[in-house]
Amino acid sequence: MESFGKRLKQYREAASLTQRELAARLDVTITTVQNWEADRYLPRLTPQQTQLLCQTLGISLDDLAGES
Repeated sequence: MESFGKRLKQYREAASLTQRELAARLDVTITTVQNWEADRYLPRLTPQQTQLLCQTLGISLDDLAGES
C-alpha cells in the first residue's frame, strides 16, 4: 500500500497545485505540506480542513485514506 505522503503528492500534482498553493488553500505552512508528503508527519486536520483538502484535490476521503 502506498504511503499517505505519496498519495497526497500524486493527488496534488494531478490537481496541478504546488505545495505552496495547497498550503495556502488549507491555511497551513508549506513546511507542513512538505512534511506530509515526506511522511514525516500525518496531518492533524479539522473535519472542515479535511473536507477542503478533498475538495481542493477533487478526491474522496476514501481516496485520501488509500481505501479506494
